[in-house]
Parts: sequence; structure tokens; C-alpha cells
Amino acid sequence: MKAKHYILFGIFALFLGLMPLGKAIAGDLLPPQQAINEASVQLQERLQDKSFTKDFAKITQYVNDVINPHTDFDRIAALVLGKTWKTATNDERGRFKNEFQTLLVRTYSRAFVEFKEWSVRFLPLEMEPSATKVIVKTEVLQPGIKPVGVDYRMVLSNGQWKAYDIMIEGVSLVTNYRTTFSNEMQTKGSLNAIIESLVKRNAEALAPKAAKKS
Repeated sequence: MKAKHYILFGIFALFLGLMPLGKAIAGDLLPPQQAINEASVQLQERLQDKSFTKDFAKITQYVNDVINPHTDFDRIAALVLGKTWKTATNDERGRFKNEFQTLLVRTYSRAFVEFKEWSVRFLPLEMEPSATKVIVKTEVLQPGIKPVGVDYRMVLSNGQWKAYDIMIEGVSLVTNYRTTFSNEMQTKGSLNAIIESLVKRNAEALAPKAAKKS
């Protein structure tokens, strides 16, 4: 896979709960790991419902509801826009964050349907009791394929651990999208143009006919 495809896979690898941990093992996880595992268990349960996975719009809404409490989309949006975020109006920030979140969630949702044979292994995590930022290291496993390292940057926000970056074999989601949007700023000329492009892409992807495409 190309680096960007690894990134997109890594986003949903844990959040889509391709193989939730047993209760005994989950009880041994530290709070940042538990946040990831909690979402994973919820999504794995719905994955078993074949009728549910046929309704893409319903999947997208459900995935958003499950991962939103465990993901700091505000921080992600600010990081991927970099300097552009600092000069953006509050309206532009809100619109971009919403559309970018929709982009990521529908990517998770599509993967939610297509990938079912993966499992996840949490690696040991050492953290100070007062820590507010940690990196949760995991490996995504598939029979016959070398494990893929997936690291989650987590931040403690209002008492909850949330992911704000994902690194797949060392390649960062934030860095990847920051480069993408930086290039688009040069070609499109404004943040508003980027937002409008996201609006169009999201609308097309979430249209009823999109659910029938591969």
C-alpha cells in the first residue's frame, strides 16, 4: 500500500474494532487504550449485523456517533490546516472541521464494510499518572501479512482521552493531510474554495447511489 492508504487504514483499524479485546484483557488496559477499545467493541457488535452494513448512510451516522467522543476533531482540523487555521475566521474553522470530519467518517464507514479479517494488538504502555499526552502503540494483524505498526497520539481533554493523530509505520495522518491541504491552498487560492470542494465531495459520496458503488 502507499503511505496514504496505510494512513486511511490506520484510522479505522482500531476505531472500527476489527477484533475487540476480551473483557479480562480490556480491564488491564490503561485509560488511553481503553478509549480506543471502547469504540472498537461498539463497532464490532454492529459489524455482525449484515442488514445494517447494507445501509451506508446509517453506517456513517453510527460510526460518527461512536468515534466522535474518542476523537479530538477540533485539534485535528487545526493541525492539518496549520498556518491557515490561524488566519481563518470562526465560521471557516467550523465549516472546515465539520466537512473534514465528514470526510474522515465516511472513509471509516466505507472501510467498516470492506475490512473484516483484521485484528489488533495493544503494545505495552508506560505513562505517568499526571500525563496528559501519550502515544498508544498497536499492531494491526492479518494472517500471512507482516504486522503494521499503528500509533495513536492521544490527549486528555476535559477528563477524556481522545486521539488527535495516527501514525502508520511512522507516517502521520496530520502531516499527510497538512501537505494535501497546503497544496490545495496553492491551487484553489482560498480556504473557502477548499471547504466548498469538501462539501461537494461529501455530498456526492453520501448520496444514495454512492452506497451501491465499490
